[in-house]
Amino acid sequence: MFRRPSGFTLVEIAIVLVIVGLLLGGVMKGQELINSAKVKNFANDFRNIPLFVYGYQDKYKAVPGDDAGVDAHLGAALCPANASCKASAAGQVQGNGSIEGAWNSNNGSDESYRFWQHVRLAGLATGPTAVGDPEYLPKNAAGSVIGITGGASSPIATLRGTYIACSQGILGKFAKQLDITLDDGNTGTGAMQTMPNPTAVPQTAAVAAVPLTGQGAIEDDASYTVCLSF
Repeated sequence: MFRRPSGFTLVEIAIVLVIVGLLLGGVMKGQELINSAKVKNFANDFRNIPLFVYGYQDKYKAVPGDDAGVDAHLGAALCPANASCKASAAGQVQGNGSIEGAWNSNNGSDESYRFWQHVRLAGLATGPTAVGDPEYLPKNAAGSVIGITGGASSPIATLRGTYIACSQGILGKFAKQLDITLDDGNTGTGAMQTMPNPTAVPQTAAVAAVPLTGQGAIEDDASYTVCLSF
């Protein structure tokens, strides 16, 4: 009796390969969409922080975090219950137009830390207003801290501006895309620059930016902090 040989035909193998190819293509496209969404979220953080600063200035003629008249601006019912909103760390001057303190400060008296309380109490941003709340410091799409400081306390030696906004824990491939989206495409120059993640809180000294090429160049799968001056 004739027995048909076992195994797959060329047509069957071709169909399987097509299906595998489609599945791989779908997975890669899905990952691409996820990555694009992350970059968009990071970029929105950098776009929103200047809006908080300018919105507060327009509303109260003062800089959030540095506002010497914050108790009058935000209401007596709010500030006495949040004493840090009008306290100042040693050496910091309220009302001088600068946001003093490290961008990643966790000191409730630093203007850079108090910035978030002011913009939230003013209704410009969402989030906790109580100093010490575990969720007080905002987080980016990578789950790492976002912060702001004045240009005099720039965390990157070559980055200059009135204010500096920073976002930590961003993969190198995203840092490159952010720089293309928001600046000159070079992570070591321009208004947006990339640095290694700080090893201490607060970051007390300025460091060098990480360039796209050359010694210490950006690695796609390594984590960095991206800062934008404005």
